[in-house]
Amino acid sequence: MQKNDLIELTIEDIGMDGAGIGRYHGMAVFVKDAVIGDKVLAKITKVKKTYAYARLTELKEASPVRVEPSCIYARACGGCQIQHMDYQAQLSFKERKIHDSLVRIGGFDAEFITHVTDPIVGMEVPFYYRNKAQFPIGVNAAGETVAGFYAGRTHSIIPNIDCALGVSANKAVLETVLNYMNDCGVSAYDERTKQGLVRHVLIRYGFDSKELMVCIVVNGTRLPEEQVLIGRLCEIKGMKSISLNSNPKDTNVILGDRTKVLWGDPVITDALYLRDTADFKRLGEKTVYRISPQSFYQVNPIQTEKLYSLALEYAGLTGEETVWDLYCGIGTISLFLAKHAKKVFGVEVVPQAVEDAAANAALNGIENASFLLGKAEDVLTKWSHENAQERVDVIVVDPPRKGCDSKCLETMLHLQPERIVYVSCDPATLARDLRVLCNGGYELKKVRGVDQFGQTVHTECVVEIQKKHI
Repeated sequence: MQKNDLIELTIEDIGMDGAGIGRYHGMAVFVKDAVIGDKVLAKITKVKKTYAYARLTELKEASPVRVEPSCIYARACGGCQIQHMDYQAQLSFKERKIHDSLVRIGGFDAEFITHVTDPIVGMEVPFYYRNKAQFPIGVNAAGETVAGFYAGRTHSIIPNIDCALGVSANKAVLETVLNYMNDCGVSAYDERTKQGLVRHVLIRYGFDSKELMVCIVVNGTRLPEEQVLIGRLCEIKGMKSISLNSNPKDTNVILGDRTKVLWGDPVITDALYLRDTADFKRLGEKTVYRISPQSFYQVNPIQTEKLYSLALEYAGLTGEETVWDLYCGIGTISLFLAKHAKKVFGVEVVPQAVEDAAANAALNGIENASFLLGKAEDVLTKWSHENAQERVDVIVVDPPRKGCDSKCLETMLHLQPERIVYVSCDPATLARDLRVLCNGGYELKKVRGVDQFGQTVHTECVVEIQKKHI
């Protein structure tokens, strides 16, 4: 096999980045825009020792699960890797992804994983679900100012102000910002020359509160004629917060260190409701959160309610437990649990998040939740030494994609809580960490996927493990 060879493939699986996978003489070939079941003609673009990459040149026979994408930019944009796959097929793929990771990486028995895994929780409507969007601003070949998303693996902007995964308010905000820039002669930032002013527009929307936040990220410290922009943005229904973030650094990080409010409040609020895990209908109980431009807050609030309700169920709380929530962020899970526990401690390494979590506790009148700054393993170890007579009943972890730190896992095993609830956004690192915990005296009880990210290859998963009693 060589570069530029044309080969015929039947697509059997999907890779981590959404590319279809077929086999040619035993070698895996990754083909972008192909779905499971497609028969394709593909042109080899790169050959490695054990695998190759190819470009789809002809769809010889379409898979039964192939559909027409709702968005005309789906193929070019890097956001929706599998929008051309039927949604039920997407869910099946994500279930297999979780199952196969636990078996292949975690070393668990396949039949056992099937036995402890409940069906994935899908969305009623797998579009328009994101409460947050970050749009880069640039200039197209014709010299026009544009907003959109980066094409896959590039920093070339695909103009699109009405993403199919976002809320309708995004379009109104972006039209307003682009018109302001054109009318007032405000330049877009150019990554190549490092010149120009406006870099990104960050938009957050409260699904429950209907409040809207706009943060303009600039390569500088001020906006020309900012009152013109403020006046126009304030005409959009629900506008609650307009801010300016300064990011003059040569970096891929979107937000800089300094944010100032131009109009309104520094935060918006939103609420998450407890749901009955039998049918996922909302119950009356809700928790309200303050959200700033920098806050970590799950982007799909409807599915988050289902995810956190499952986490609460798996925690098995009776009201007498001491619970630790590691990687707690602004306290989203901590406060969800606090109403059902004796005491909750949240741990987070970001100072602003700890402050926000405490403010969120006060906002909800919750007095049995405390938030501590530091690495989880350090804070937990110090607390256990100072409170030798106290025990940790339940630990909940919701780490970033890279999973738990090895020292954090060691500390959890040392403290021996009765139950651990692991919320994961990466089945691979979940499987790795579960193997460590199960080797340390725990057993896997329940596994369930929750599709937080329809049209993409990503999925969340919540797992219950319990201490073995011999």
